[in-house]
Amino acid sequence: MDKITINITIADRPYRLTITRGDEEVLRKVAVTINEQLKQYAERYAYKDRQDLLAMVAIQYATSSLKNESELAFRDIHLTEKLETLDQLLSAHLTD
Repeated sequence: MDKITINITIADRPYRLTITRGDEEVLRKVAVTINEQLKQYAERYAYKDRQDLLAMVAIQYATSSLKNESELAFRDIHLTEKLETLDQLLSAHLTD
């Protein structure tokens, strides 16, 4: 894959990343989203340092990620069950 080096800033700290060209847009959006969340938390809550805000953002996104994984697993199980039932019905009608 075509690798490029980009610089993104999160919480006023620059990070130099080597990534595939196709990931650039997503990573830049991620940096913007994280910085927006940091700003919102800073406006809403008292904090002692930026580390507290980063921890809150990390908790928010980790929770969201785990919920999404759980929902996808649930959907996959039900979809598989429905497809198996449909396959059985179709197989029964084809053999008649």
